[in-house]
Amino acid sequence: FGGGGRTRRANNGPMKGANLRARVNITFEEAVFGCEKELEIVLKDECTTCHGTGAKPGTSPITCPKCKGQGQIVYTQQSMFGMVRNVQTCPDCNGTGKVIKDKCSACRGTGYTSSRKKIQVSVPAGIDNGQCIRIREKGEPGTNGGPRGDLLVEVNVARHPIFQRQDMNIFSTAPITFAQAALGGEMRINTVDGEVSYEVKPGTQTDTRIRLKGKGVPSLRNKNVRGDHYVTLVVQTPTNLNEEAKKALEAFDAACGNRPAADSTAETSEKSEKTEKKKKGFREKVKEMFEE
Repeated sequence: FGGGGRTRRANNGPMKGANLRARVNITFEEAVFGCEKELEIVLKDECTTCHGTGAKPGTSPITCPKCKGQGQIVYTQQSMFGMVRNVQTCPDCNGTGKVIKDKCSACRGTGYTSSRKKIQVSVPAGIDNGQCIRIREKGEPGTNGGPRGDLLVEVNVARHPIFQRQDMNIFSTAPITFAQAALGGEMRINTVDGEVSYEVKPGTQTDTRIRLKGKGVPSLRNKNVRGDHYVTLVVQTPTNLNEEAKKALEAFDAACGNRPAADSTAETSEKSEKTEKKKKGFREKVKEMFEE
């Protein structure tokens, strides 16, 4: 425990400045397709009066008399194990090995002045919530001629009322009428690219999931590669039916063999002559009733 330890000199070589952090808010669509945003942040620049020395013009920093330019001080103390040598950063020069006797009035000895600046941020297509964009050399100034640090911009993506995202895929739900589910037909579906047409298959059940290929989120590495959009179709059960709609629904149930028709005798007698005509008329009537 005793006698060991070496005294290290101050690190006066070039050092990179510290990184700065900021946040930008964007919409769901801006995250999908990318956008340009402008941030206003406070940046430090080298003082034009003292040129970064922190000393009054005509003067210069002097060697710290406390640590003699080493940036650290060494002291020993008695312990139960003998003499112990301790090393700590010099409190007078904060490890720089230099002290400013006459400080610059413009920067108060810091060597830097602060000002608000506008920074353009290019948000790439496909970026996700919480990811960061690194802008080189827009952080704190370096020391002893070192480069500036970087600006790290965290992206906050707003929630969308319809779409949810998982990796490169988008998910949503879309309502379809009872008639559309039973008879099939064309429907319009909202995507990030606008409305697209989709042909519903006859007999579609509720919670059926369909895939719209290439309608998802672009890859950050290649914007020409996109994920998919998955849509869950939800069949809406009709409510507040009027008498005409109720009769049509009862006729539909009877045609499916789930209940006898209201006038089974008359229907049986005419069945051989009007089967095809009734099927066609019934199909059109059901479709008309439930698509309104």
